[in-house]
Amino acid sequence: MLKQIEGSQAVAEAVALCRPQVVCAYPITPQTHIVEGVGALVKSGTLENCEFINVESEFAALSVAIGASAVGARAYTATASQGLLYMAEAVYNAAGLGLPIVMTVGNRAIGAPINIWNDHSDSMAMKDAGWIQLHAETNQEAADLHIQAFKLAESLSCPVMVCMDGFILTHAYERVDIPTQDQVDAFLPPFEPVQQVDPAKPYSIGAMVGPEAFSEVRYLAHQKQMEALERIPPIAAAFAEVFGREAGGLVRPYRTEDAETVVVALGSINGTIKEVVDAERDAGASLGSVSICSFRPFPLAELRDALEGAKRVVCLEKSLAPGLGGVLASNVRMALRGQALPVYTVIAGLGGRVITRKSLAELFRRAARDSLEDVTFLDLNWEVVHEQLARARDVRHSGPIAENLLKALNPGLVRRLS
Repeated sequence: MLKQIEGSQAVAEAVALCRPQVVCAYPITPQTHIVEGVGALVKSGTLENCEFINVESEFAALSVAIGASAVGARAYTATASQGLLYMAEAVYNAAGLGLPIVMTVGNRAIGAPINIWNDHSDSMAMKDAGWIQLHAETNQEAADLHIQAFKLAESLSCPVMVCMDGFILTHAYERVDIPTQDQVDAFLPPFEPVQQVDPAKPYSIGAMVGPEAFSEVRYLAHQKQMEALERIPPIAAAFAEVFGREAGGLVRPYRTEDAETVVVALGSINGTIKEVVDAERDAGASLGSVSICSFRPFPLAELRDALEGAKRVVCLEKSLAPGLGGVLASNVRMALRGQALPVYTVIAGLGGRVITRKSLAELFRRAARDSLEDVTFLDLNWEVVHEQLARARDVRHSGPIAENLLKALNPGLVRRLS
């Protein structure tokens, strides 16, 4: 059914159609509307046989989901930003225990300073925790990926994180095709856990493992991710057959067949990138793009095939690894190992900074001339950066960086706040 609906509500309805049995909820912007939406569906009786548990923290939310999943319940939760970091210990535990929990991450910047707007710092911080990470480009895909995520998680007994850009998707109203319960039931069978705590057959979970077996345990977690590379494409194909539209998969090339410059990115920015690709193509540029849906496991072979024939790659990243540059670019370079192909890192959109088509068009033209640095910061205000560097050099007690930058950009605002 087509609805004009907020992204968070679309995800809430999609999750409810998957018939979760335990939903653990703690509010944090920008994912709060998702768990509120699921809670309303439980209260109204639309979602039956589901225990909706309000907990006291994000750590508790995932901890309760771990307990629920361990006893054989289909479990779901959602979080964002500092909340994901607060539950970090449980994030690793869920993966290490091989529990098929599905969790939405409404991507949001990590502080300090405090910032509630979108970038990918939070999910990138958990990229090596052992969860499958799927990134949605649109709200339609965000809803669709959750339905696929439960199937994927339960087929592998491995947790899945569905990442959707905070505010850009979570709070945007657009047309979304919400499937019927019959469609979802036909695609997603009832949960049959691979492992289940049973008082009649007691065993421990989360036992201590010493050096004699820890490497093997970690290898098997890696092997499960490798199996996910084989499972994701057929699940996406089966979804397309049942629902009549494509969503998910590993990578999605766009106009790459004869492209000399190819842009690689995650999430909603791919929509803007495609608009710029179309405009630049009309102007005669040889430009294409690749949207990566599965960031973990990372589709090395599939990306290498998608980039075949390119002369250069631009990785547009909404996160920063201080002291290195790009996280995504490091993975892309691994996919292209052995090839003398320049891979440029472009850091953009941090903390919700607007990424305009004009800035992207100029960036891609510079890339085509191979005039980009290895790491480029899109639309960075170098004047205030250099002012702060000079202040830190010349004044011993130079003060906090964030407040100094705010004062330089808007002195009137700082006076009003103080």
